[in-house]
Amino acid sequence: MRQLVVDTETTGLEPSEGHRVIEIGCVEVVERQLTKANFHRYLQPDREIDAGAVAVHGISNAFLADKPRFAEIAEELIDYLRGAELIIHNAAFDVGFLNHELSQWRPNAPRIEDLCTVVDTLALARQRHPGQRNSLDALCRRYEIDNSRRDLHGALLDAEILADVYLAMTGGQVALALGSESTPDHHGGQAEAGVLPRRVRKDRPPLRILRATDLERSAHLARLQAINAASDGGCVWMSLSGKTRAP
Repeated sequence: MRQLVVDTETTGLEPSEGHRVIEIGCVEVVERQLTKANFHRYLQPDREIDAGAVAVHGISNAFLADKPRFAEIAEELIDYLRGAELIIHNAAFDVGFLNHELSQWRPNAPRIEDLCTVVDTLALARQRHPGQRNSLDALCRRYEIDNSRRDLHGALLDAEILADVYLAMTGGQVALALGSESTPDHHGGQAEAGVLPRRVRKDRPPLRILRATDLERSAHLARLQAINAASDGGCVWMSLSGKTRAP
């Protein structure tokens, strides 16, 4: 699956008030691996940036004076996004702004929802951590993600941080990929990217079998009986097939 972790910075809070996107940052994740095939653009908004927005992201009109306008990068952005699953924190905000930009570019332009599926990590975090703070900074603290570089918001930086948070929140990073291609597994198929197949040497000597001693069996049974008594007969190992199963 191709996933894109996306963030934007804007001139203000409401596209209906004429505010525009001034930075787009996208981080590509394929099979839970960061590919570094990212998309990052600053954009000339043709309007003043609200002072409150500047205080958040630190981007000034002077900095954006020589940057392209959205119309100049729209085709490239659509080609990059098409068919991917977008991972966005508070997706309604970013998707709303991107759809507004697309509609200003061309009246018949596709909407983000026509190009991609969208996962809102804010909604996901609220499901997993109800009643807790679920801002990006709060999630970084919860999942021990380093966000020390985040003095100011930035679309690409926030997307990179959100990618780490999303991977941690949904099960963690898979094993480090040692090559870009998948390798055949021992069933003749393809192993998951980044996960090496298990191989057993044909000349490997037989494994030693260490059996429990009578003393160890007795200690194990005593432990099961204690668990069974403490759980009012709820010890699963004691109840399997109506027998006590000790190693």
